[in-house]
Parts: sequence; C-alpha cells; structure tokens
Amino acid sequence: MMGKLVFLSIPDSLRISLEHEHNHDKSMFIIDPTVPIPVDEANVENLSTEALLSGMIRFLMEAAEQTSPDFLYTEYVTYYRRFVCAMRPSILAEFTEAAIIKARNADYAMALEILAALEALFSSSEPVLLNKALVLEERAASLEQSEQDAKAAWGAALEAYEAALAVKPPIPDALFNAGFFFIKQQNFARARHCFYEYLAITAEHNNDEDDDELKEKQKQAKASLREIEKHKLDDALFQEAYNAVRADKAQEALPSIRAFLERHSEVWNGWFLLGWALRKLKRWDDGAATFKKAIELGGDNADTRNELAICLMEMQDYTGARKQLETALRREPENVKLISNLGVLALRKGDDDEAAGFFRTVLEIEPDDPIAREYVSHY
Repeated sequence: MMGKLVFLSIPDSLRISLEHEHNHDKSMFIIDPTVPIPVDEANVENLSTEALLSGMIRFLMEAAEQTSPDFLYTEYVTYYRRFVCAMRPSILAEFTEAAIIKARNADYAMALEILAALEALFSSSEPVLLNKALVLEERAASLEQSEQDAKAAWGAALEAYEAALAVKPPIPDALFNAGFFFIKQQNFARARHCFYEYLAITAEHNNDEDDDELKEKQKQAKASLREIEKHKLDDALFQEAYNAVRADKAQEALPSIRAFLERHSEVWNGWFLLGWALRKLKRWDDGAATFKKAIELGGDNADTRNELAICLMEMQDYTGARKQLETALRREPENVKLISNLGVLALRKGDDDEAAGFFRTVLEIEPDDPIAREYVSHY
C-alpha cells in the first residue's frame, strides 16, 4: 500500500554515491542538493536509489494529471525527469518491454500503469503514444471478445489513437496502426485515409531494399485499401447502418442496410451487418440464413460463424451450432468468445461437466472473464 509523498533533501553520502555510480560526466547532470525529492513515506527510513526513482516517477504521474497552477513543486518537473533518466538511462526500453509483456499476459491494468509512468517521463515519445494506443485497443478487444461492455474501452483506445495521429509531422506507424483500428471499428472512411497517408509518407523509402518490415506494411496497407474500395466499405450508408446496429438501434438500421445491399449485393460485409441486425432483433431463422450468405460471399471468419452459431443455438440446432463454433475455433484456438459459447451450448444440452471444462479453459486465457468466473464459482 503506497503512502503519501513527502519531500526530503538527499543526504550528502547518498548524493555522492549516486553521482559516482551513475554520472561520470558531471556536465550532463548534477544533483542539486537544494531541490527537495519526493519519496513515499514508507521509504523515508531506508532511502535508496530505487526509493528516490519511485517517488519521482510517482510525482510526475500525479503532476501529469493536475490542472491546478497551485500544484506544489511543478517547477521541478523537468529536473525530476532528468534525474530519473540520468540514474536509469535505459528506462524507456526497460519499461516498454515490461508493459508489452504485461499486455501479452492480459494484465492490461499494469501495462497501462507502466505506460503512464513512461508518458509522465517522456510526454511526447512516439513509442509511448503508439504502445498506449495498442494496449488500449487490445484491452477493448479482449473485453468485447469476452462479451463484456467494451464501449468505454474502445473510446479510450480511440482517444489514444487521436493523440498519436495529432503529432506533427505524422508518425507513419500511428497511421498504419490506426488504419487497422478503424477497420475494427468499421470506420472504413478513416481507415482509407490513414492507409493513403501512410503510403504517401513512406513512398520515399521504397528504394530501401533492406527494409523488409516497411515493404510488408506497405503491402498490407495496399491490400486493405483494395478491400475497402472493392467492397465500397467507406460508403456512407454502410457506416450509418453499422453505427445504428452498434448503438442497439437494429430496427432503424435495416432500411440503410437493405439500400446498401441493393447497390452492392456481392459485398459479404453488408450481409454480415444485416445478419447482425436480425440477430439483435431475435429473428433467428432470418439471421442464420443471412450469415450463411455472408460466408458464401467470402466472410468466412470467426465472427461470422460465431454469430451464425448463436442463431442456430436459439433455433435449438445444437449440432449445427457446435459445428460452426468448432470450425471457427480451429482458426482461432484462443478466442474466448467461441470457447465461452461452447460452454453455453453445453449448458443448453444439460452437460454441466463439459460446460465447466470450457469455462475453465476460458479462465486460463482470460482470468477476469465474468461469464466464466460466475459459472465456475457458482457450480
């Protein structure tokens, strides 16, 4: 448990030790003994390098959230940043790696806390902006996959991407990553803009024969653009309908979806959107037929088969529902939404043991999944 911050003068013995160990070039950074240093009150009796760094980082994080001009010691923010970086020159790389590892382990809260520390230390760092957006996007996708309310999480991810996109000159990787983010949001108009700008900015490096990563990203951006333009996904009707369905206004969305399909009847995304609206309206038969149409036209992916499985489950076609979920799971073995729905399907069939197995698997992947936790704790 952290206590409050107290401000202390560094003892001469510790100051001399720090300067000797970490700063051979005194022209780079000199510890000013007159500047008070924030330290957690629990560490006052046992000052160390780690205690000093921890206190300064915590202060910087709190200062970053302050808007009041009366916030104490604001004039020392730059000094504290230089102090931390002088004592830990590799802190950006170390903390970035730690945040990425935490995110990979689905510990998004800790990953974001580490990134908040980096943001306080390096307020305009491109890697920090990009990693924050990516972690927030992963967290939102994880919440949505486990069928939790992810609206606020997607909003936070969007805000982080907007911050990264606002940097001038533009950050190429921010444009590239944001393009795929907007595809997930079905905002194809913005995705198209991001990819076009990314390709324009990186075109000057096309002759860099050794940059295989850049070439692969350009290839992906061009492929995404072709897909958007081929299927008219940046159509205003499609975007309007998608926003309505997502806002639980499925009935209102139907006219726009049908108008889009009249013009683009071979676009699987339009059929998926229609199926999604019908499923939300509990028109299970119509929804199932529509999702099958989307699969026939090229929308054979985990989301489509999962939605089809839900319709089939409600129609009590348990065999068909399981087939769809297992087909999708072979492609995405750790998709908790699919595994969770297999658990729900087992419950519908009265097989509690099999259901428990599926929900335990979900918890191995997503320890905080609410549906799986509720089931396992209850039974």
